[in-house]
Amino acid sequence: MEEIRLKIRVFGDQVLRRRAKAVKKFTPAHARILSQMSQIMYDSQGVGLAAPQVGISETMIVVDAGSGLYKLINPRIVKRKGTQVLEEGCLSVPGVCLQIKRAKEIVVLAWDENGKAIKIEAQDLLACVIQHEIDHLRGRLIVDYASALERLKIKRRLTALRKKSNEELFESEAKSCQLQL
Repeated sequence: MEEIRLKIRVFGDQVLRRRAKAVKKFTPAHARILSQMSQIMYDSQGVGLAAPQVGISETMIVVDAGSGLYKLINPRIVKRKGTQVLEEGCLSVPGVCLQIKRAKEIVVLAWDENGKAIKIEAQDLLACVIQHEIDHLRGRLIVDYASALERLKIKRRLTALRKKSNEELFESEAKSCQLQL
């Protein structure tokens, strides 16, 4: 099987707005894609990456918020508790940082790259990152959380993102937020 070269898609790419499809059957290709996604995430100094961000419309994410790497297939949140507000950036929306309110604690059910069921009880940063990546699986981006005033402030940036190439933008501005997801 030919290796697919994955790259981060940026705001304006329609794959980011599509609802990803659930993985029905786990294959060695899924494990390879998750490994590639992990490498891209680390190379980009991110803490999370969803399959739609690399052009694959399937429900897979990788996350490493400092407590180890999680490779999750078909993740779903089954419990939420509390709230927190953190500044978030996004590898697919470089140069845009927003304060976003999310659950402080979550319970996630998913499958690992081998098709084994797993349960994760996440808090604080890990909970934030997982919620951010699951948003990508639903076609939702951080800009969707922006207030009307914030939208006005980032409008020019979003227009520029639609026009510039991934590599040029990514190299120059992707690392501007505290938290790159």
